[in-house]
Amino acid sequence: MDKGHLLYEGKAKALYSIPEQNWLWVEYKDQATAGNGERKESISGKGQLNNLITSVIFEYLSSEGIPSHFIKKLSDTEQVIEKVDMFNLEVVVRNVAAGSFSRRLGVSEGTVLSKPIVEFYLKDDDLNDPFINDAHVTALNLADEAEVSELKTKALEINHALKKMFDKADITLIDFKLEFGKNSDGTILLADEISPDTCRLWDKNTNNRLDKDVFRHNTGDIIPVYQEVLDRLTQLNK
Repeated sequence: MDKGHLLYEGKAKALYSIPEQNWLWVEYKDQATAGNGERKESISGKGQLNNLITSVIFEYLSSEGIPSHFIKKLSDTEQVIEKVDMFNLEVVVRNVAAGSFSRRLGVSEGTVLSKPIVEFYLKDDDLNDPFINDAHVTALNLADEAEVSELKTKALEINHALKKMFDKADITLIDFKLEFGKNSDGTILLADEISPDTCRLWDKNTNNRLDKDVFRHNTGDIIPVYQEVLDRLTQLNK
């Protein structure tokens, strides 16, 4: 299997074609961003950690019967994924009030929600990825009603599985962002990544942040934080 030409380069990853396969070759980059890319820093080792964490999580979700575009890990910084047509949506699941949810609604950070909440955001950096509701999603032709329902159902299934995984690692899954796409058969699959870049993760005993909020708020070095998450997750399989 050979890496073809560069198809796309984003803030965190570069995607390459794989000749004669409906797959993509992904390289994780050592770049940390905040504020939709307004702040950027190169942090050695970050791409490796996000690739390894995402690979562990996608393999776990597969064992729980949750399919994704993930095919296999190639190296510490690379993986192969199935090519999908991405929804132009971010699907956010919230278990505990934090971040923009707390700011918008005046709910104290750390307040446990009575049930998980699924939110949609339009993927548009120029508009600062605005919050949108189900009617907006269908009106903008981002997904039809059946797809909206399926995205919500899949997001909650993933949340249920991830909460179990992180709980065993003494980590509270506060909230997280998912992205989805449709493969060549029209099947909706989990896509992109699941890592401390896309999740809020708090230590169950100390509430110490184990995610990108450390970078966002300049409270420390994210490398040992991400390494701690990886170590705890890989320890679950031993």
